[in-house]
Amino acid sequence: MRPPFWLICGGAALVAMPAFAVCDLEQVELRGTWGSARFDVEIADDPDERAIGLMNRASMPRQSGMLFVYEEPQSVAFWMRNTLIPLDLIFIDQTGIVTRVHQNAIPLDETSIPGGRGVLAVLEVNGGLSEVLGIAPGSEVRHPAFKNNDPSWPCD
Repeated sequence: MRPPFWLICGGAALVAMPAFAVCDLEQVELRGTWGSARFDVEIADDPDERAIGLMNRASMPRQSGMLFVYEEPQSVAFWMRNTLIPLDLIFIDQTGIVTRVHQNAIPLDETSIPGGRGVLAVLEVNGGLSEVLGIAPGSEVRHPAFKNNDPSWPCD
């Protein structure tokens, strides 16, 4: 297993962690040719939670995010209404593969951000982190939300 490595982003240190075998509902792991990363997440898995998302928050810790989980794969679009911090939106299919990354969504902007078809989950993290870490389409995501869909990186 590779040791963790450190990145500096906006004056804050980020640590990209090696993969762990057991999945946690409150953590999302990502990996790709760029390495790996882990985020502590809040889950938004019902319509009311998804409607509110990260609205009205002045900040979010660097290694944190929100995972929006849908009942089935579908076309989704987001906007930044009442969202005060820039975010990266990472769109994920039912097998846990990143299909699209929208970087640095503009706070308070109501322009639609389409995720495409077949989206089961969307991970929101602080704006700019996907570029710093290298998260891109094709990256794999591990979380229990994908367990029933033949995930490419399953929980053990």
